[in-house]
Amino acid sequence: MDKAELTVTILKAKKSKGLTWEAIGEQLGVSELWVASCCYGENSMTEETASKLCALLDLGSEVQGCLLEFPTKGNSLDGKLVPTDPLLYRFYEILCVYGKALKDSIQEKCGDGIMSAIDFTLDVEKVEHPKGDRIVVTMDGKFLPYRRF
Repeated sequence: MDKAELTVTILKAKKSKGLTWEAIGEQLGVSELWVASCCYGENSMTEETASKLCALLDLGSEVQGCLLEFPTKGNSLDGKLVPTDPLLYRFYEILCVYGKALKDSIQEKCGDGIMSAIDFTLDVEKVEHPKGDRIVVTMDGKFLPYRRF
């Protein structure tokens, strides 16, 4: 089983069980976004978490084994450099419009370096607002200064 087949299998099981990523994350004791990224083949799970997920979704050892494999990251967009899904494209657009401003702001505050996507958390909240519900996306990554040698 490859990561693409893994995703199809898990999404079918998730749908048949009527579960959300939030509910799955709660059942496994992990972030809904992290578990979803594993199921889309972008991260790997521990044996314990993979076992719990497969039990929850009634999936077999082939799925469990694939969840343990280290992924080649960045493949869940089907090879597209620019996403075509409107919601995903908006994140790309935000990066195009605010990317350099974010880089400058981070480096002015912290120095020459990057925000880790390894020592990292991601959260999404829905906030009710009189002019329409708002989405709050929080990215929390460790600052990693570039090493000089």
